Amino acid sequence: MAEILDKSNPWYRDDDESILEIYNIETDERKVVADLDYLIEAPNWTPDGKELVFNSNGRMFRINIESGEINQIDTGFVDNCNNDHVVSADGKGLAVSHGTKEDGKSRIYTLPFEGGTPRLITPLAPSYLHGWSPDGKTLAYCAERNGEYDIYTIPAEGGVETRLTDAPGLNDGAEYDSAGEYIWFNSVRTGLMQAWRMRADGSEQTQMTFDEGWNTWFPHISPDRKKVAMICYRKGDLEPGEHLPHKHVEIRLMDADGSNVRTLVKLFGGQGTINVNSWSPDSKCFAFVSYRIRGQENV
Repeated sequence: MAEILDKSNPWYRDDDESILEIYNIETDERKVVADLDYLIEAPNWTPDGKELVFNSNGRMFRINIESGEINQIDTGFVDNCNNDHVVSADGKGLAVSHGTKEDGKSRIYTLPFEGGTPRLITPLAPSYLHGWSPDGKTLAYCAERNGEYDIYTIPAEGGVETRLTDAPGLNDGAEYDSAGEYIWFNSVRTGLMQAWRMRADGSEQTQMTFDEGWNTWFPHISPDRKKVAMICYRKGDLEPGEHLPHKHVEIRLMDADGSNVRTLVKLFGGQGTINVNSWSPDSKCFAFVSYRIRGQENV
């Protein structure tokens, strides 16, 4: 059961209003897909390019980009979904992270994209999904085991998990590139949160950003493997291992070799803005969410 929070808690979000947008990196144009008076988080783009998938109030939804029509995805007993979810590369499957009834901890489930009976993949918790290999065979996720948060993989049908990182501190946000060659992730191992990548087997762990004034989270690699979109918190606004809501943040773009880093969007958001990969299939656009606090004109 979700914890009931009061307004003094930094995680209180009952007054959040959400603006779901698309950013075109070729034209630098922004398009509002939906302006909603409730909290939504973490858009995924469907492989057919027609819809975005997001979580809200523990459930999963899909929105038609052109019409704005929103429909709930039937996830059955999985009714406490958080903002870590992924659509399979073939568009047939949906994997979600769900706080289970017995202890409230996040576990990963898969189900048909059109809805259906969820299947438990990670009995161990907490586990937060971020990546699904392009061949559909493997899931990548952040998990806490024995007090350490690291990157793990597991067969998409379930089985034995494999630990890929062992650096002290938080390692998070693991997602595959479209070739299944690399996993991108973020790690606090050097002091501030930075973007990293490694081979899919965990080898060649390589730091990709070196920001001295920013904590860089969730590097999302484009389908053409040329660009990376990231969310950045200013140093000092929070602890490096925190990913809080209600912060002034930036979405930055860089080339996949770590060069040419630039700011695209400044917004009020953070948690929920761009937790999971939200690139369009043609690599021209990505989706994100910014927020307002109800009753406050300026935040």
